[in-house]
Amino acid sequence: MWPRVEPALRELEAPGPRGVVGRGRFNFGMAAPDLARRLPSIAVVRALSQSFAVLDAVLSADGDATYAFDGRWAEDEELASMDNGSGDEYSIVFSPAGAFVRGFDHESPMSPYAGEDHELWPGLVESVPERFAGQAAEPAFSDEDGFLVATVCLWRLHDDPAWRTGDIEFPPEEESTDPDGSDRLFTLLAEGTPGAYCAYAADYFEVSPDPAAVKDVFEHRPLTDGLVRRLNPHVDLASLTEILGAIGYPVAGESA
Repeated sequence: MWPRVEPALRELEAPGPRGVVGRGRFNFGMAAPDLARRLPSIAVVRALSQSFAVLDAVLSADGDATYAFDGRWAEDEELASMDNGSGDEYSIVFSPAGAFVRGFDHESPMSPYAGEDHELWPGLVESVPERFAGQAAEPAFSDEDGFLVATVCLWRLHDDPAWRTGDIEFPPEEESTDPDGSDRLFTLLAEGTPGAYCAYAADYFEVSPDPAAVKDVFEHRPLTDGLVRRLNPHVDLASLTEILGAIGYPVAGESA
């Protein structure tokens, strides 16, 4: 289903907008329509998500990772996720249909918890294609009352030319400069560069990982014990066997 990583990642070097289908009125920082313009193809989003998960696993020896990837999440589905431990999270489901993105910013004025009725923001999911109906109703992304916990939704079928969003009227700028949490949640994915990851690692883990080693993981070069120790001298490759298997990341010496 997925193309080779190296050719796919070259897309990140291509200039110009990537396209979006959907509408929204806003004049502040990144919201879902702008995020949709900035995101690369499904294949690159998947490859980046795997890289984030590997790097976080190596750098978080205590298991306190922000990014994760589960290639065995469900039959014919993979899950990339982010959880910052402060109430903000996202999930990306990769399926035979394409990819479905859900994000939740707990401070967003568009949060379903902002009102007593716990309703999703108008336009957020009404135009989600039927092929993603299961993801939009997924219990793992819903609260105990069964409603989707989301302030951001995007999706893209494999034959779509661009990422899509709903037709959303965003809150006025004076309420929030990041109305749906797109900027807070997805900046690293939208940037998609080793340098952006190094900046995140310095802030979150308070470490300065070897930029060349980070670049190697972004390029999906097979993981070796030497590469792992360049990133974190306190971790060895053997301790990562299970998580690397779940991520589906290549390990030196393993057959494809």
